[in-house]
Amino acid sequence: MAIDLQKRRPILANITGGLSGPAIKPVALRMVWQVSQAMAVPIIGIGGIMSATDALEFILAGATAVQVGTANFLDPSAAQTIAAGIEDYLAKNGIADVKELIGALKI
Repeated sequence: MAIDLQKRRPILANITGGLSGPAIKPVALRMVWQVSQAMAVPIIGIGGIMSATDALEFILAGATAVQVGTANFLDPSAAQTIAAGIEDYLAKNGIADVKELIGALKI
């Protein structure tokens, strides 16, 4: 929930909204990992991806792709920045293809 102090009204149309952005990331990350352990299906990691580090965590947990949502409201070029950060990580770590990281979480 968010309140406009000037109007003294809820900012969101449905008043309370839902849980999203960085607050949901730990739960979403766990769910991606659990699904990837249970079955071999493509998984799109969604929830709290604000940086390349966040995206890479989802990929390591088993996501085959990620979606950037809330970060786009803060920075319209967030997706491009995140993609560039992933490319930088791959280059610095001698990884030829991001596919090498899918589900590569070491437990």
